[in-house]
Amino acid sequence: MNDTLVTVVGNVATGVEFRESERGGSARFRFAATARRWDRERGAWTDGPTSFYTVWARRTLGVNLAASVAVGEPLVVHGRLRVREEEREGRWRVSAEIDAVAVGHDLSRGTSAFRRAAREHALTGRQPEAPTPVS
Repeated sequence: MNDTLVTVVGNVATGVEFRESERGGSARFRFAATARRWDRERGAWTDGPTSFYTVWARRTLGVNLAASVAVGEPLVVHGRLRVREEEREGRWRVSAEIDAVAVGHDLSRGTSAFRRAAREHALTGRQPEAPTPVS
């Protein structure tokens, strides 16, 4: 099966929900991407329609995402696109999900400070103890 890989730029729309399971941790959140275009008549940028995606991140990516991302932050999400159709209460609904491979802050809109996760944190999801200050 061929996967459809996408890269989407947008903003975190909901808080990150993290769950631990026997297969490892997973995180999910809603992600909003709004197209912008230049309106020649008005001489200004205008917003197009907003697309919403549910982003899933598994294992270490999910742990790190839950510890790093908050509502409203600009992100770049890269992963496999899944479009689902289902019938609910007699109506067909379409939803789009992204199985994330990589997620990062959009540095064209702000700054970020990278901290390498300690091995224990990456494997268990527990924050490592703060280092003892050196005198």
